Amino acid sequence: MNNHYDIAVIGGGPAGATFAREITKTCPGLNIVLIDEKPRTGSKVCGGLLAPDAQKVLAQFDLDLPKSILADPQIFDVKTIDLVSGITRNYQRHYLNMDRASFDEWLLSLIPESVTVIRGRCTEIEDGFTLSVTADNKKLSLTADSIVGADGGASIVRRRFFKTCKKQYISIQEHFKDDGGDMPSYSCIYDPETSDSCSWTIRKDGYVIFGGAFDIKGGREAYFKQKARLEAHLGRSFGEATKIEACLLTSPRVARDFMLGKDRVFLIGEAAGFISSSSFEGISSAFLSGKYLADSFADKNILASYKRKTGRLRLKLLFKIPKMKILCSPPLRKLIMKSGIASIKKY
Repeated sequence: MNNHYDIAVIGGGPAGATFAREITKTCPGLNIVLIDEKPRTGSKVCGGLLAPDAQKVLAQFDLDLPKSILADPQIFDVKTIDLVSGITRNYQRHYLNMDRASFDEWLLSLIPESVTVIRGRCTEIEDGFTLSVTADNKKLSLTADSIVGADGGASIVRRRFFKTCKKQYISIQEHFKDDGGDMPSYSCIYDPETSDSCSWTIRKDGYVIFGGAFDIKGGREAYFKQKARLEAHLGRSFGEATKIEACLLTSPRVARDFMLGKDRVFLIGEAAGFISSSSFEGISSAFLSGKYLADSFADKNILASYKRKTGRLRLKLLFKIPKMKILCSPPLRKLIMKSGIASIKKY
């Protein structure tokens, strides 16, 4: 295996896989390596819903989603629950329920064979750049002229070269056997007693997932307290968890939380802060930022081009911040939900 590459991509989720696929079209002949920590035998700590914005980008790429990636059931609305006021409303949604691990593997399968894919973990990046990688219990040393960080909220690339996004949560999620009861197929939960953000439940292929975003300090305790409060509200128990998982989750709050790169180091996807602070939807931004950076490598000043191409995306995500503040404000949320605006009536 070659030990030197023109570009090393750290992370093989939607952002990294998109960049690795598109850079072969923009700059054919470059020697690219993608390092992905999985094999993805488990699910990512997220809801696993494909939002309309992400569906639109897939259409722009002329990509059709394989049926095998879809999960059961498909969902047409979200039940929004305020545990403090006790108000519940249903709102129409147009998400696709999918198996996130299968989705990511499908995206990786679209990368041309000219790209070297290493299923391992990047543990260290030195100036220069020398990368230490652990794969199949073996330690590898690689060098690269440029680094692309596509490794999510806990990005090793961002921690090594830049300031991290100021606001981060710990996202905790449990899986439970679906007993076929009246658990909401998809719900969004607000409980300011345990979190200043939101949580969710999703039914998926015989399981019910409950997860949420919590302050890093005391997050585990807050999670279990909220779960108990939700069970009391629903009048039923989730049962015994079959799996629990956690990861860091980014929530941009100001423009400087969007970090694009410098000195041959670039960030895309959530590593760059490209995620909605109101819904935590990040797949569409991952697609777009991966595409924009790949296209920018054809320009003389890569960073300037990347900054220009992501201008509209950054502006869109900035407008998500006031929306987040409204939704997470107990009095404003109560006022909106009590009014019933945009909600749907259940028969």
